[in-house]
Amino acid sequence: MSTYNNNLNWRYATKKVSEKDLEALKEAIQLSASSYGLQPYKVIIVSDQETKEKLKPVAWNQSQITDASHIVIFASINNFGEDHINDFIKNVSETRDLAIENLQGYSDLMKNSLMPLPEDIRNIWSAKQTYIALGNLLSAAADLKIDTCPMEGFEADKFADILGLKELGLTPSVIAPIGYRSEEDETQHYKKVRKSTEELFINI
Repeated sequence: MSTYNNNLNWRYATKKVSEKDLEALKEAIQLSASSYGLQPYKVIIVSDQETKEKLKPVAWNQSQITDASHIVIFASINNFGEDHINDFIKNVSETRDLAIENLQGYSDLMKNSLMPLPEDIRNIWSAKQTYIALGNLLSAAADLKIDTCPMEGFEADKFADILGLKELGLTPSVIAPIGYRSEEDETQHYKKVRKSTEELFINI
């Protein structure tokens, strides 16, 4: 665990990623936990520089958008519903070689839990799930010595327009530029500033 924590401490907000490492990061995101295992989101990875240039103005002109080699965008699924649950159950059936009939109870449990919720509440639930996947990305990137910068500072509606996400029923919720640190970036030598353990934790 000490090595893991040391790697987390190494991570700092920056910028330039090999295909091998990118595939490792994608696998870490894919393996992320989510409510019921439903993964109610899509992950868009932008490496095209022209697209990044279009995104920068609607991300408050933050330099990470164009400096990073990739932008990972977590977009929640709008109005997550029964069809999505049915697709998940089909996947479980095929992956585990189980009859769909044997999964009916699990399917009903999820539908009875989620479907009575108003659409706006389900959308909030979907968006929250993306942060679990984001956490996995940040940890995996730190383990690979890849820099990340989680960001909420962007105009989600305009991001969706530029990337054509509205037509796909998706809403960007959080983004993370990723890349290898620049040797010229002096911020890599800065000490991390965090709350003390006494201030941060409440033991009951």
